[in-house]
Amino acid sequence: MLFYGQLTDNGMKKISTILLILIFAIAGHSQNADYPGNYAKAPRFKALVYYSTHAEEAHVDFAKQGVEFFKRLNYGDGFYLDITTDLSGYTYNKLKEYDILVMLNDAPSGKEQREAFRQYMENGGGWMGFHAAAYNDKNTNWPWFLDFLGGGVFYCNNWPPQPVKLDIDNANHSVTKNLPASFIAPESEWYQWNPSPRENKDVEVLVTLSQDNYPFGIKDVVSWGDFPIVWTNKKYRMIYLNMGHGDDEFTDATQKLLFINAFRWVLSQNKKENPFNR
Repeated sequence: MLFYGQLTDNGMKKISTILLILIFAIAGHSQNADYPGNYAKAPRFKALVYYSTHAEEAHVDFAKQGVEFFKRLNYGDGFYLDITTDLSGYTYNKLKEYDILVMLNDAPSGKEQREAFRQYMENGGGWMGFHAAAYNDKNTNWPWFLDFLGGGVFYCNNWPPQPVKLDIDNANHSVTKNLPASFIAPESEWYQWNPSPRENKDVEVLVTLSQDNYPFGIKDVVSWGDFPIVWTNKKYRMIYLNMGHGDDEFTDATQKLLFINAFRWVLSQNKKENPFNR
């Protein structure tokens, strides 16, 4: 019988390998059972961020800052991030590669883009839209998109952009559960819709412009009305946020937390799998 000091090099290597395997196995079990961190072994999902450079200047300013915001969320390569200013090449087959599509300041235009987006959403796609990405009026001529947004058509807005007090409608929702009951949002141009999306049984409003703001505006004054700010149409994996005008939108920690919560929530609702459980 060989004692430890008499083991051959091959024997020592075998024992070392076995010990390392046991150590990693124990560490892995401990991490899964007791460790609070869940570190991604590879990017968790794939996101596409779209914005137009041919929009109102304040909407382009917001979009450029929005791009940097999502790039910062991807520090450490937590997900695959693609950015485009042109949706013309994104067929349904290409869009379905993405777990979420973020529209910063514009919506799809033209028959092919619109049809690809409709198919994407109706087959489980994820959407996070800001401000002008939901703008629609009598000239939009896209009935499906109107239904997708909850039925509201642009009605009126304040001017100039200003901060407002926002109220949380559902403090138990994943998007809002760690936010204060009310907070002051940075200045923006705020869109009111008619009819209010709240009237749609499939819509859940998460954040509303507080009645305490009325009347608000200097040139264009809004004096009354239901004013949803953040909502989801439960028929789809989507969320809309009314913010998105100018270069002040990413200056407030509470609002940035709202954006992160919304982004994460849409992804977590993926029927294929919740990427944050990996």
